[in-house]
Amino acid sequence: MGDAVMRDEITQALKQAMKGQDKVRLGTLRLVNAAIKDKDIAGRAKGKDQVCDAEILEILAKMIKQRADSIEQYKAAGRMELAEQEARESEIIAEFLPAQMDEDAMKSACRQAVSETGAESLRDMGKCMSALKAQYPGQMDFGKASGMVKGILGGSG
Repeated sequence: MGDAVMRDEITQALKQAMKGQDKVRLGTLRLVNAAIKDKDIAGRAKGKDQVCDAEILEILAKMIKQRADSIEQYKAAGRMELAEQEARESEIIAEFLPAQMDEDAMKSACRQAVSETGAESLRDMGKCMSALKAQYPGQMDFGKASGMVKGILGGSG
């Protein structure tokens, strides 16, 4: 997935948002583009070319997680209008992610990663998580997956 399919999709969506004068969508897509460019620049310092689609998926997933955290904070502070704006941004970003795996599919993928990597203890967590991130970029909540893998390796999964 080293091509720039996602980058093109985001650029096209940005152009459409400009034409349609959809301010929230435009602002959100500009933030996405800025995050991708930041990653490009950081990569260049390490001698890498533009980020690939898998890395873009990671960036998008991280942006959604940040918004989920903000929504919780805004709700706790009674700032519903800000929570709603974050939720709207999150929905826009999520349009570019592949379908998210449900709980059962995640458990199954975690069990498969444990068996494929030959993981035997919690020391092998890294191997399992790397395998999951490579196989299912942007398709699951890796925080939850980490807990599932921990459960499997700890004997409670």
